[in-house]
Amino acid sequence: MKTRLLTLPALLLLAPPLVAEVTLPSIFSDHAVLQRDKPLPVWGKAAPGERVEVSLGKSRGTTTTGRDGRWQVVLAAQPLSAEPLTLTAAGSNRVTREDILLGDVWLCSGQSNMDWGLGACDVPADIAAADHPKIRHFRVAYNFASSPADDVTGNWTAATPGSVPGFSAVAYYFGRKVHAETGVPIGLLTSSVGGTNIELWMSKTSLLETPELAPYAAQMTESLARYQEQLVAILPAARAWADAGMAASTAGKPVPMPPAWPEYPFSERSMRPRCVTLHHGMIAPLVPLALRGALWYQGESNADDALYLEKKKTMVAEWRQLFRDPKLPFYFVQLAAWQPVDENPAGGGWGAIRDIQRRCLTIPHTGMASAIDIGDAADIHPKNKADVGERLALWALRNEYGKADLVVSGPLFREMKAAGDHIVLHFDSTGGGLMAGRKSGRQPAVEEPGAKLRRFAIAGEDRKWVWADAVIEGDTVRVSSPEVAKPVAVRYAYSTNPEGANLYNRDGLPASPFRTDTW
Repeated sequence: MKTRLLTLPALLLLAPPLVAEVTLPSIFSDHAVLQRDKPLPVWGKAAPGERVEVSLGKSRGTTTTGRDGRWQVVLAAQPLSAEPLTLTAAGSNRVTREDILLGDVWLCSGQSNMDWGLGACDVPADIAAADHPKIRHFRVAYNFASSPADDVTGNWTAATPGSVPGFSAVAYYFGRKVHAETGVPIGLLTSSVGGTNIELWMSKTSLLETPELAPYAAQMTESLARYQEQLVAILPAARAWADAGMAASTAGKPVPMPPAWPEYPFSERSMRPRCVTLHHGMIAPLVPLALRGALWYQGESNADDALYLEKKKTMVAEWRQLFRDPKLPFYFVQLAAWQPVDENPAGGGWGAIRDIQRRCLTIPHTGMASAIDIGDAADIHPKNKADVGERLALWALRNEYGKADLVVSGPLFREMKAAGDHIVLHFDSTGGGLMAGRKSGRQPAVEEPGAKLRRFAIAGEDRKWVWADAVIEGDTVRVSSPEVAKPVAVRYAYSTNPEGANLYNRDGLPASPFRTDTW
């Protein structure tokens, strides 16, 4: 009897079919904090047509994998659980994730000041005291992608002295304050990259098909060749920097300065924009994770952007749609002071972007933490991230955690009333009243009795700005100058570094920089 030798292709045909195991994305790793009190989407991959059963605590869900091998179940909402639970996804195999808590998950995004690790803030006492097993952090690895990625790289880590140097410092201080006030387990999901503009965190569709951003879309479409050249030139450096930056952030060390990003890269092949974005690589793979809210620290890379308000409106709306919460809280930071002091009363520089950030409060369900008094003239990355995180936490504590009596913001300009030789300014968020204050390091701001208000400028119809005399009168500020007989406009702290700006409320929170003109 002759033996027949089978070729490799024939052997493969006779072999049993390969089985795609049930998998979970990285965001569902051991030690995760998942969102309480909301329906909880859980998703993954398996063989097409496979039945998958998912369980967490008392919630169960079953689904059948689609032809593309993807599956998703939405588990019923469950209350807070500070006791560890097990997440299980079972089909042809069983996947388990241990030590899962149910608390509140906050997406923390933006550029380098959000990415900045606690270990780079010179806070050895805070690091040594970081024994908070119910505060957990997930740092998404940098990923520039031209299409939505399936997953992110990262893992959940509880706050210990050994791990917190790699936490986002702003996120950590936010989580520490919220947890201390409420006892709720806090998940801090950091997805941020230094040197990035807001456009990199938005989808191609939002950027190019939002009517309010039509000028931006037109500019991009007219500049295909230039942006393609920028992309080709920047990608090798971007990849190298991403590797070095991620290693530094994880180790709690300063992130090296990034290369100059192209404003928005395109592909000439299709003559349609093909974005290489962080939205694709670091936001889309997280969808549709259930969140409590989002924190945002970004703006340095859009400091000259007249469309920043419209871009932020668009991004916030997009994130709320993606994460299935039309009222998702979105709390952001107004840029800190930086660079040498500008003594020109007309101001300029970052004054414009801070005023736009203030006007971003018109977006529903948002809040702003001003960092105008805690900057560093010599460093775009001020190391006092504690005040930033804790000021963000005030908004969350009042709006999400029932601390209704908290004052969450410094004075916010509301309106001006010209009255002959002076202008009266009216404010919201005056709290316990207005004061001339002084802040030193991380110490609370204190009143300086008799001190004059500084950094107010005034102009008449000739649009010539001069430094003004400003006096607190109740919850208003009266502004005037002997050089301006009939003033029509006021600016406050309207420069990149308005050192000495000292209007506060008595709750110790600084007034937001602003301008009343549109010149």
